[in-house]
Amino acid sequence: MTSFRFPDDLISLRRRQIRTYNQLALRPAVGAAELRRELIRLSCRISSHPYWAGRGWSMAGRVELVRAARSGPDGGGRAVDRRRVRRHPARGALSGWEARPRGGVIHKAPAGAAGTS
Repeated sequence: MTSFRFPDDLISLRRRQIRTYNQLALRPAVGAAELRRELIRLSCRISSHPYWAGRGWSMAGRVELVRAARSGPDGGGRAVDRRRVRRHPARGALSGWEARPRGGVIHKAPAGAAGTS
C-alpha cells in the first residue's frame, strides 16, 4: 500500500474546498455564484499543486487527500448529500432542494432558492 504524505498547504486547500461546498449545499441561494467561483479556483489550485507533479496523479491519492483533509481539529466537516426532491403537489408540499449531511438532519433550501417552486 502506498503511503501518502501531503503538504500542509494542499490539505488546507482541500479543507477550504470541503467547507465551501458545504456552504453552497446548505444555502444554495446565499452567494451561490461567488461560492461556485471559489470552488473552481480551489479545484484548479489543488489540481495544479506541485505535489501532483512529483508524485503523479492517482485516484488513491485524491481519496487519501480527502481523508487527510477531514481528519484533525480543522477537518472541514463531513460532506453533504444534495439531492433534488420532488413531493406530490396535491399533498401541499413543494418541489425543491434539500441538503442532508450524511447521517444527519435535513435542511431545506430557503423559499425562492434556485430549483424551488
